[in-house]
Amino acid sequence: MASKPDVEAGEAYTRDSYDEHEHESLLPSTSGAPLPSPKPSYTAKRQFSALHLFLAFLAGIIACGVSQLAVCGPGCFVPGKTNHRGAATEENNVKILAPPYVGSTEVHHFPPASPTNAAPTLFPSDVGYPGGTPTGAEPGVILTAPAYPIHTGAAQLVKPDTLGHKAKHGKGSGDFDLFKKWGNLSPWYSVGRGAFGLDSEPTVPETCRVTGLHFLHRHGARYPTQWAAYGGPAKLARKLNKEAANWNATGDLKFLNDWTYKLGEELLTPFGRQQLCKDHPLLCSSALNSLETLDDLGISMRMKYGFLLKNFTESNTIPVFRTESQDRMLYSALNFAIGFFGYPLDGKYQQSITIEAPGFNNTLAPYDTCPNAVAHDKMDRGVYYVKRWAAIYLEEALARLQPHLKGYDLNIEEVYIMQQMCAYETVAIGYSKFCELFTEKEWEGFNYALDLSFWYGSAFGSPVARVQGYGWIKELIARLTHTPITEHNSSTNSTLDNDPTTFPLNQSLYVDATHEVVVLNIITALNLTNFAASGPLPYTHIPENRSFEVSKLAPFATNMQFQLLECTSVPEPQIRIIINDGVTPLTGIKGCPEQRDGMCPVDTFVKAQTELLLETDWEYDCHGDWTVPEGPAWNTTNGSPPKL
Repeated sequence: MASKPDVEAGEAYTRDSYDEHEHESLLPSTSGAPLPSPKPSYTAKRQFSALHLFLAFLAGIIACGVSQLAVCGPGCFVPGKTNHRGAATEENNVKILAPPYVGSTEVHHFPPASPTNAAPTLFPSDVGYPGGTPTGAEPGVILTAPAYPIHTGAAQLVKPDTLGHKAKHGKGSGDFDLFKKWGNLSPWYSVGRGAFGLDSEPTVPETCRVTGLHFLHRHGARYPTQWAAYGGPAKLARKLNKEAANWNATGDLKFLNDWTYKLGEELLTPFGRQQLCKDHPLLCSSALNSLETLDDLGISMRMKYGFLLKNFTESNTIPVFRTESQDRMLYSALNFAIGFFGYPLDGKYQQSITIEAPGFNNTLAPYDTCPNAVAHDKMDRGVYYVKRWAAIYLEEALARLQPHLKGYDLNIEEVYIMQQMCAYETVAIGYSKFCELFTEKEWEGFNYALDLSFWYGSAFGSPVARVQGYGWIKELIARLTHTPITEHNSSTNSTLDNDPTTFPLNQSLYVDATHEVVVLNIITALNLTNFAASGPLPYTHIPENRSFEVSKLAPFATNMQFQLLECTSVPEPQIRIIINDGVTPLTGIKGCPEQRDGMCPVDTFVKAQTELLLETDWEYDCHGDWTVPEGPAWNTTNGSPPKL
């Protein structure tokens, strides 16, 4: 089979010459020469009897049979047999049908580097004559509305009609939502009242008012990262492409015969940009006039907490938000800001961009100054559990899919990658055929596999989780107490944090953007023990009513609200934590009461967090010469390493 060009290498497809001739023959003549007149037809005057037609049909059958016999011999007429010339059968069809471009990377570069029609001076973004511009009052849905706006996830993405041969309206459970079964790859959604054990909503409790907000969020949906300790979509694509001449897909996998790898690496996808901002069509992904538009993160937070901006007007200042230098982090923060402030951004806020690279202190990327956090025996502890769990929950899927991929031996990891491919393709291009391959039970298994990965790699089961959240909590305490950090003995950056311009301590609104692993580090370091109640997590089965679910805690664009409140019913200022619109108990924090709305006195909260910092040894945890054995031989449920 002739090789097709590799789109990753930039080779262009060219139209064959016969296509040009065919195209020209279909076009009207432009030469001006008269078209030849059609010759008279004589066929209408001839007539054939039924006998003539029968004899012609019989002769055709005989001629066809003789031709087949001459070409491939008697084997053509025996199912499953081949002849001495090696004619194609089911066994060697793979060598004929598998295109060599399958699995190759498909890239669409936009915008072009030097568009020929670009004329920026003729298309200014501001031509004056704005009309009337009087502003109104800031919104405050969280204070004024009778109900809290719910975010349902991803209206722009498409789910399959069937899962593992079963129609969604068939025997599957009615409340099953595929988008919520992708662990950290799920789009963020409101987890619902009572999700974390409290029958409370994010709306302001009775007798209270909001005085401040500390907001922490993850970047939006992205392409896969360049590394993967287990799985990784690019790994399967490369192997399928390398062995394309040896296999052929049928049945449910037939789509692989012309499938190409359309995912980039680490950048935000269009949907990922939309998750943070849909307020301005020039800078975000498409803006839709729907309720979903109003609930994407940036504009959603403006609708809920816009009234906090009055404090900046009164103090004649503008907010400082923080993010880091990675592409997806920077543009997540900017898209959030466009949603929150609207375009243009100039003069409305200041964006602090910390450097994410080895050797730079950065609480939003603490692993860069914590060597033990990037040691594979510590950071990849979850791989041991994921491998063993995948071998259990994907056993039937492997047996079901293998017969449809002749000439290629699938393994469990590759079937797991197909599930990853479903999530990544969906958030990148809107729909994925890979999603159709698995049952609801297998998607529940995938969701739990990611719970295992992050429990042991970034949360309560990781020996380096607590220490990585150390620096950000130190900054949180400084902001809550309006007191500068006096000792920089962790991931805090003394240059930035000691400057009140880059690290102000008197704002009513703070917004930080980070990664899902850091969000989980912080949840662990805060000692929110309600999420650790069902740990350590086993790899043999899914525990009932497990307390730790990554899809609820760290999906794409996950967010944490630290609400500051003043209430007439209690004498002290209060704090409570809301994760993806779910109020979480603070009873794991020393001194915080069992309170129905999850509130804790700010002073009590600060005192407990300060004590927890004193119990954490950055030097030992990050730089100490300690080890942990693989698997369940050693465990932790507080995110700390074994102590000497």
